[in-house]
Amino acid sequence: MRKTKSLHSVCRWTFNPGKGGFVPSDIRPSWNSEKFTTADFVKLVAEKIKPRLPENIILGIEVHYDTEINENNVKEVVSALKENNIYLALITPGAHSHWAYGGIASLDSEERKEADEFGIRTVDIGYEMKDVWNNEVTPTFVLWNGSWGYDIATPLIKKMYENLAESIANLCKYEEKRGGELFIAIEPKPNEGHPAMLLPTVSSAILFWRYLEEKYGIKREKKGVNKEFGHSEMIGLDHIYDTVEEILNDTIVHMHINSQGYNDGIILGGPGKFDIDHGARINGMNITIAKLIQEAGYKRWKGHDMQPRPYDNEEQAIERVIRSILSWEACEIVAEKMEMNVLTEYMEKRNTAKAEDYIRELVCECGKVFNELYR
Repeated sequence: MRKTKSLHSVCRWTFNPGKGGFVPSDIRPSWNSEKFTTADFVKLVAEKIKPRLPENIILGIEVHYDTEINENNVKEVVSALKENNIYLALITPGAHSHWAYGGIASLDSEERKEADEFGIRTVDIGYEMKDVWNNEVTPTFVLWNGSWGYDIATPLIKKMYENLAESIANLCKYEEKRGGELFIAIEPKPNEGHPAMLLPTVSSAILFWRYLEEKYGIKREKKGVNKEFGHSEMIGLDHIYDTVEEILNDTIVHMHINSQGYNDGIILGGPGKFDIDHGARINGMNITIAKLIQEAGYKRWKGHDMQPRPYDNEEQAIERVIRSILSWEACEIVAEKMEMNVLTEYMEKRNTAKAEDYIRELVCECGKVFNELYR
């Protein structure tokens, strides 16, 4: 239906055997990490997902160093990506898997040193995968704050912030020496894995980059935010407003178009809940965001950072990823048809009920477009 290229990325961590804890850890046994490698994941995406998508969609993958991509498997993964014409869209240091006391923000100097070195190795692996970068859209190097947290109220939170800034400034300088081709993004999150986190919101991330520029001379070109819808939803923030801030500050460099639920009247979740990670939803908010990023000229990767439901088998989990990609494509197709002059006239005349009707009609249209794409 669309001729415009659309870049979507699939996350390695979605394909897990089960979350464990209060739910089964082996509901999808063939995805056990010991026998289901990252190269296997690439092949699965090529065989089970790619054929189900429109031809205008270009696929990439997202991986954590060092649990999903590392020095031992990088050549095998690159080979699989080349063979299947899939790209590296995002790489991120999985420091939260190793350090729990702040990582690069830690007050423990030894932990901070180790985490710093870990980030450098992640940059190196990213450049080692250069053969599978998309020629037009380079990958994003995402910094997620899973270990940059605290649970005690002390004045030393300021010291943690300063540690974080110094470490990321050094990382940016190292990446610049390697070529300066990666886009570097902060992924804000209000909690997980600590009750309180550094850089919890989009505004925090934007302010942080300005601080790095002023104090360390880090240029803000190719620096920004990994826009994660669900993380804003978790604390009741408005991810449409987040989008406006990101666009006006030229910081939207990657997207995770997942959902915590509650805003389509079908799935549950929302503020105060844990990170549920549903796929993209069809609703008025997402059509609005799709319109905003179209007007802003965003043409980078749209990632699907999501989890299967605890009861899904492999087939159902794959189906959710396909549905997420097609749901967002439907939102973009309908957003292209949105008549801003009509909407503007309603709003200027205070006819908000008619504006609401117009958006609802777009949502209904979006459902029909999804059904076409899905068939």
